[in-house]
Amino acid sequence: MRSVPDAPTYEALRRSLRPMTEADLPRIHRIELASYEYPWSQGNFFDSLRAGYSMWVCEAAGEVIGYYVMMVAAGEAHLLNLTIAPARRRQGFGRGLLEHCLARAGDHRAASLFLEVRTSNAAAIALYHSNGFVDLAVRGRYYPARDGREDALIMKKDLP
Repeated sequence: MRSVPDAPTYEALRRSLRPMTEADLPRIHRIELASYEYPWSQGNFFDSLRAGYSMWVCEAAGEVIGYYVMMVAAGEAHLLNLTIAPARRRQGFGRGLLEHCLARAGDHRAASLFLEVRTSNAAAIALYHSNGFVDLAVRGRYYPARDGREDALIMKKDLP
C-alpha cells in the first residue's frame, strides 16, 4: 500500500515558490501535456509572461512540480491556470499554491479572485470550496472536450 507523504507546511511551501521565468516553460509545458487533454501551449505561457501576469512555480528537489497563472486588473484577480504535476498531486502542493495565489491577489489590492473550472473536475472544485470559493454560475460549453464542449463552473472568493 502506498503511503501519502505528509502535506508540506505553508512556510516550507512558500520557500519553494518563485516567479516563473521563460526558462521554466519547457518543464511547465511537459506538466501541462501530462495533465490535460486540451493543454495550454508553450506560447500561451510565453504570452502571459510577456503580458506581466502573476506567474509562480513550485519546486521540489530542484524540479518544477507546479505553477499558477493569475491576471489582475481593475481591482479583480482571475486565476487562469493552477496545475500540479500528476505524480505530486494530493500532497498539499495545490492547496499551498492556491493560498499563495490568494495572498498575491491581496498584495495587488484585488477585492475578489475569480476562476473557471471544468464541472467534471471534482477534486479542484472541492479544493476551491474548502478555501472559501462560492459558485457563481455555469458557463455553458466553455471548454473543449472529447464529446464536443464541457461546461465551466465560475467561482469567486472575496478577499479581505
